[in-house]
Amino acid sequence: MDVLDALDSRFSCRAFRPDPVPEPVVRDILRAASRAPSGGNLQPWHVHALAGDPLAQLVDDVRGRMTDMPRGEPGEYRVYPPELKEPYASRRFKAGEDLYATIEFAREDKAARGRQFRRNFELFGAPVGVFVYLDRTMGPPQWADCGMFLQSVMLAARAHGLHSCAQEAWAQWHSLVGEHLAPPPEHMLFCAIALGYMDEAAPVNRLRTERAAVDEFARFGGFAAGTEN
Repeated sequence: MDVLDALDSRFSCRAFRPDPVPEPVVRDILRAASRAPSGGNLQPWHVHALAGDPLAQLVDDVRGRMTDMPRGEPGEYRVYPPELKEPYASRRFKAGEDLYATIEFAREDKAARGRQFRRNFELFGAPVGVFVYLDRTMGPPQWADCGMFLQSVMLAARAHGLHSCAQEAWAQWHSLVGEHLAPPPEHMLFCAIALGYMDEAAPVNRLRTERAAVDEFARFGGFAAGTEN
């Protein structure tokens, strides 16, 4: 797949078919993504890929604990700044509203919204969960490196006809996930990636979140006139 097509067709898939993804395909995706750049070639990411019974057991364990802990454990890092300013707050709010409008949940229907939130911890039905860790000694530059690795995973998935959803929500269950994956104590769970085949019939997969126009976030200078491709 052309890289521009992969970028354009990638989105946060929130409903998957149960069709299994072979291990060699997941290995090939991770191999390709390992070419992501990292400062000093540290390659700071550590990955646990789960499918089949091990993944089902983890999902069942989370489901069982959500009765007493509906919002999970205290996180080890903040997903968003405590005071999210504009334009970021409005973008986040609109993305949420557009999501629930796609699946026709009213804003005041907290029960329905709660059910959809809990779908995060079922990986939206994906047959593969890719859990990504960082060494606790790493700093912001290595977090950025890990982000480039995550994007590379999701783009490589498109080349195999797969879709994905990066989920920082799983960091809310870092201790429970650790019980299943037994990472070394110096590793911190950053996120999971749901990976599989998109359920084309699911209304939620119609959602495409808006993107700011280039002129909203970029400034240009020094370019010669008439050099557009």
